[in-house]
Amino acid sequence: MIRSATLPLQHPLTQIPDNSRLRLFSGSANVPLSQEVARYLGMDLGPMVRKRFADGEIYVQIQESIRGCDVYLMQPSCYPVNDHLMELLIMVDACRRASARQITAVIPYYGYARADRKTAGRESITAKLVANLITEAGASRILAMDLHSAQIQGYFDIPFDHVYGSPVILDYLLSKNLSDIVVVSPDVGGVARARAFAKKLNDAPLAIIDKRRQAHNVAEVLNVIGDVEGKTAVLVDDMIDTAGTICEGARLLRHTGAKAVYACATHAVFSPPAVERLAAGPFEEVIVTNTIPVPETKQFNQLTVLSVANLLGEAIWRIHEDSSVSSMFR
Repeated sequence: MIRSATLPLQHPLTQIPDNSRLRLFSGSANVPLSQEVARYLGMDLGPMVRKRFADGEIYVQIQESIRGCDVYLMQPSCYPVNDHLMELLIMVDACRRASARQITAVIPYYGYARADRKTAGRESITAKLVANLITEAGASRILAMDLHSAQIQGYFDIPFDHVYGSPVILDYLLSKNLSDIVVVSPDVGGVARARAFAKKLNDAPLAIIDKRRQAHNVAEVLNVIGDVEGKTAVLVDDMIDTAGTICEGARLLRHTGAKAVYACATHAVFSPPAVERLAAGPFEEVIVTNTIPVPETKQFNQLTVLSVANLLGEAIWRIHEDSSVSSMFR
């Protein structure tokens, strides 16, 4: 079931004395989310032409003057990743050449983030490569949500604001009044994320799934570290891609005595065969946000999609007003 959960409107931009220099534009990756953000800010998306030449080249033209303006470009680098990333770079370049005062790339989902370090010889660190491309295109600042690893912020030599989708998911879970909750990290690498989530979920206990990955998108689950018997297990991750890890983890949790399993992730990447796996998995509910659009073909009965539009809109408002962004999450 698809639901919308948003934060309360606190600072409509229409109450800001000097809002004439703020412009918000959307790439083609997630227009509905951009429209929601624009509504939160009390403004319209800026007019822009996007089209392709016969050979697939992308063309972008901003259709209003942005000289001296603070421009925010919304574009997650989701599937098709290369097309959406290239479109973002072209949008940034177009705004730079149009004399925008500041260009903020708002990237709800930062693609190419999984290759954030070298784990073998002759590998590319694509997270750093993409950071270089966006910076060289002319971006002045980055606003991103739930990076695969926080160290990616350090790959940029421009200001970087990192926001989290967890408040929206936490509010939804708390509204369900679940009992005997244990927060579960699907792997050792996600322990810090799960620990922070558990602390905000009324200091729930923590468990960890120990696994060994045999190859990319292939995981072998070994055992559960922690007590989950008779408890409601909440699996927490930053993204669900092919869903192999989270489905194997859910089955292991059920096998070790968990009475219910909820899966939570900010980014619904849902690469095949994720939807089939999740629909057949032992989940009471799979909770994601709309940083990446979830078309009808990727929806199933246990799915709940929460909106992060107001959270992103609030972050944009605070950046524009030179206010604290981190205080949103205290």
